[in-house]
Amino acid sequence: MNKTKRKIFETSMKLFAEKGYDATSIEEITATVGVAKGTLYYHFASKEEIFNFLIEEGIKLLQNSIDIKTAKHKNYIDKIKSIVLIQIKIVAKYEDIITIILSQFWGKEDRNKKCQSLVYEYIGQIEKIVQEGIEKGEIKKGDPRAIASEIYGLICSTLVYKKREAPNMDIMKLYHEYENTLIKGLKIK
Repeated sequence: MNKTKRKIFETSMKLFAEKGYDATSIEEITATVGVAKGTLYYHFASKEEIFNFLIEEGIKLLQNSIDIKTAKHKNYIDKIKSIVLIQIKIVAKYEDIITIILSQFWGKEDRNKKCQSLVYEYIGQIEKIVQEGIEKGEIKKGDPRAIASEIYGLICSTLVYKKREAPNMDIMKLYHEYENTLIKGLKIK
């Protein structure tokens, strides 16, 4: 991604997270970035395309991080631990992307459906790991879809927690809290 496209990406992400998608205009994005509309349109055909790029990159970041980290573990509880820690770190570092995805999840417009589709795809990735862990006898029997949704729900919880605690959020302390509650509950005793 070149410097101008990155600046448009970062500025749009900040504005969408702070003001919302509908309240953010192309004019505001170009004024904040300091580029002409033609330059913005050279990189993105529309505000919707910027939005789609943002959320796709955000979910891809989660998915790729999970693929890399879970591949390092053979034990499925360790894979779940990796997922939880990754989610906390992503919220800490990329709060704006998560805010955008969560704020646009509800509704019937194309961008809402796009967010829903990407979130369900991500939850499906977690669900597959949970299902395999159940089948291998490493995770308690249960509904893999519900468990995966619960793990994904930690993103929302972490975002709320960060909003209350920032900038003092201790990533590892929060991770250990989740480990002692959610992850401990998945272990076969």
